[in-house]
Amino acid sequence: MTGDPMEKNASILLTGGTGSFGSHFVPMTLENYDPARLIIYSRDEMKQWEMAKKFGDDPRVRFFIGDVRDRDRLYRALDGVDYVVHAAATKIVPTAEYNPFECVKTNINGAMNLIDACIDKGVKQCVALSTDKASSPVNLYGATKLASDKLFVSGNSYAGAGGCRFAVVRYGNVMGSRGSVIPFFKSLPDDAPLPITDPRMTRFMITLPQGVELVWHAFEDMIGGEIYVKKIPSMTIMDIARACVPGAETKVVGVRPGEKLHEQMIGEEDAPHTYEYDEHYKIIPAIHNWSKDPVRIKNGVKVPEGFSYVSDTNEDWMSVEALRDWIDENADTIGHF
Repeated sequence: MTGDPMEKNASILLTGGTGSFGSHFVPMTLENYDPARLIIYSRDEMKQWEMAKKFGDDPRVRFFIGDVRDRDRLYRALDGVDYVVHAAATKIVPTAEYNPFECVKTNINGAMNLIDACIDKGVKQCVALSTDKASSPVNLYGATKLASDKLFVSGNSYAGAGGCRFAVVRYGNVMGSRGSVIPFFKSLPDDAPLPITDPRMTRFMITLPQGVELVWHAFEDMIGGEIYVKKIPSMTIMDIARACVPGAETKVVGVRPGEKLHEQMIGEEDAPHTYEYDEHYKIIPAIHNWSKDPVRIKNGVKVPEGFSYVSDTNEDWMSVEALRDWIDENADTIGHF
């Protein structure tokens, strides 16, 4: 069995569909794949109402109020669905630290509900969104996403031969998304110093279209159980600040609870099962000897022993000028998706 690109005229469901990822996935997928239905599954009626104003005249876009915690509702929503993208999550680090039970209910129990529903309703493929914080997690959000990743990987065993195939895509903070550092810096008064958690801090830089394209690639490439990690550049928090507000003063405020100095996408422990490709890495799980399966490996090259993919040791760096150009080109949408 080999991966296939999403078919034209298919039915696609996106959990957490009114979030940042959905704001780009929906229009890009409508244009590139012309689905018969693209179902936005989420629990916030106001966000659905706002999104419907953008796509309300498109008969392919459907809206379904529901929560991934609600197993029965998922079963109803997945009637006749071919492909699922799982973007729903409780993901704000401090929120998860102070509301751990709620984070577990959505990120772990919700993942279990969706896996069962996909298998039982005959979904062909499901791709789940992960995060850098799931690699060697130090906060509850990351720990729940690590558990979620493991659940989706093992979902291929539960589904059995010929059943739903599950894979995961992993990336870090999205440039310009709601609540992220770029719109935060841009929102401060002109004379206010920019609060810097730690001058040594580094972050991976990815755009939402790149994240969408990685999901598309996963559908096309996956056999089941793979974790896809896109190659992207890094920046220091100081350079991000310089790009956002040139010449602004800064003040060090300290690292927040559960926050890392550097983002990690792939840890040393995953190196024995990780392969490199032109534009991404792929972690292939060790269970069932899948990491030795040539059909999953394809043309990948095994990474060196002790390899890790971390933002401070990354070979690819984005310049202040490049980020400033991106900010200028995307000024109208920063902080609105």
